[in-house]
Amino acid sequence: MPDNVPILSLIAFSPLIGVLILMFMPKTQGQWIKTTAIVATLIPLVLSAWLYGQFNHNLEGMQFREEVPWILVPLNKETQGLSQLTAYFFEFKYTMAVDGLSLPLVFLTAIVGTMAALASVYIKKRWKSYFILFLLLETGMFGVFMAQDLFLFFVFFELTLIPMFFLIGIWGYMDRERAANKFLIYNGIGSAIMLIAFLILVSTAGFGQTTGDNGISIHYSGDINVIMEHLFQSADSYVNQGDLEGNPFYLSETMKWVLFLMMLVAFGIKLPIFPFHTWMLKVHTEAPPSIVMIHSGILLKMGAYGLIRFGILLFPQQAVQWAAVLAILGVINIVYGAILAFVQKEFKLVLAYSSISHMGIVLVGIAAFNPAGLEGAIFQLVSHGLISALLFLLVGSIYERTRTTELDQLGGLAKSVPFISGILLVAGMASLGLPGLSGFIGEFLAFLGLFEKYKIITAVGALGIILAAVYVLRGVLSITYGPQKTELPGMRDARLIEAIPMIALVAFIVVLGIYPGVLSNPLHQTVSSFDQFIHSVSAKIGG
Repeated sequence: MPDNVPILSLIAFSPLIGVLILMFMPKTQGQWIKTTAIVATLIPLVLSAWLYGQFNHNLEGMQFREEVPWILVPLNKETQGLSQLTAYFFEFKYTMAVDGLSLPLVFLTAIVGTMAALASVYIKKRWKSYFILFLLLETGMFGVFMAQDLFLFFVFFELTLIPMFFLIGIWGYMDRERAANKFLIYNGIGSAIMLIAFLILVSTAGFGQTTGDNGISIHYSGDINVIMEHLFQSADSYVNQGDLEGNPFYLSETMKWVLFLMMLVAFGIKLPIFPFHTWMLKVHTEAPPSIVMIHSGILLKMGAYGLIRFGILLFPQQAVQWAAVLAILGVINIVYGAILAFVQKEFKLVLAYSSISHMGIVLVGIAAFNPAGLEGAIFQLVSHGLISALLFLLVGSIYERTRTTELDQLGGLAKSVPFISGILLVAGMASLGLPGLSGFIGEFLAFLGLFEKYKIITAVGALGIILAAVYVLRGVLSITYGPQKTELPGMRDARLIEAIPMIALVAFIVVLGIYPGVLSNPLHQTVSSFDQFIHSVSAKIGG
């Protein structure tokens, strides 16, 4: 592909091709609508696979950068000093790029998006509206992981909320409206906190000044690289107190702590971090399985991505000082989620609490603040995305046949649907971290990294891994073995449209488990540069 082709924009906006086609299709053409939507998700999947193959593992920083002037907002020159300026404005650019952190998540989004589109075969009404919202949601998710401007990130982040609200509220189960409202309220609060933090960053660290023949121009930028560079200079000013007056983007230590905590809460709601998790339980139980595949597989990862990109990398000193707190929060997630998953009688709730526990592993990996821990956290994001998508795909298949996911009403399905039962066993083994499957790699690296700093906290967190084996095996065996409690004559095993995404997801899970270098190679250079940056800033201020 030529170098001047905007590959990232093509990936992000190619689902909109499907939206445009669907808008002109009769709503009665259900089969054509489904086929068009699935094909629309295959385009970014192919493009992201090419992007993954072309990514240079040996380079630091962002690659495939695309930058275009976008929004310029003139500001009033209200004081005598400002009246001397030739220009005074906010400047937001359409800037897209990927590094070793965002690239795997872009590819994960493409994979899960296509698999969820195939799983949408269970949707029974309003196919046209459903798939239009589905493709808009996919565009928003791609944009979140590629955006390199704070305002652009916020736009894509909000774009995921609106379609998700309707997809839950219209196509969900009995209590779908309440689940959709809870989703919107919690995530809306998180978005509001994030927006306030972004505005503070743009109006301080986003400061820029240009001197030319026509005079002085001052602007405020949302560019993440500019803001990070200025925050680093702000750290220099903290060391050299005499620089404060000459540093227009200086942030006091108190304000940095406030912004770090705002980021932690905003993205902690999305992750979710205990106690901001209750909204997620309703979504996992009431949303249709194909949408929960997206939610658990991708949207939760946006919280971890935002926490790393904006919480850790913009405020490394504060993050390192709170490493023990982050580790404790992660262990609370792990143990709390595992204990409650063990006592649930509804399989969807077992998986919901399991997701809380697995996101705790991501948090402890981040809290390690070393290459092993950070790499483990990112590996866990991708691995859990694949595993949770597979599990909820299976939930949809089981519910379609039995009309229930209550464990005490299921049993003996291995006799009626051996293929689905076999895939469920593989997914369960991956979820509990069996060596040779992807779940093991992320968990091992995250705990290995944390063990270097917090041995006791690591030991407590490991209890959650032991409990994971118990609740996963309990759920899988309750469904597949024993006497068949649900008598449905003529129950069919997986159809081709169900078997394809099941086999594909299992293949990715096995490949990552056997050959983790597929993911760790693009991660390694980025994680190393993150680690060096975090500790260099912390050492400069702490020293």
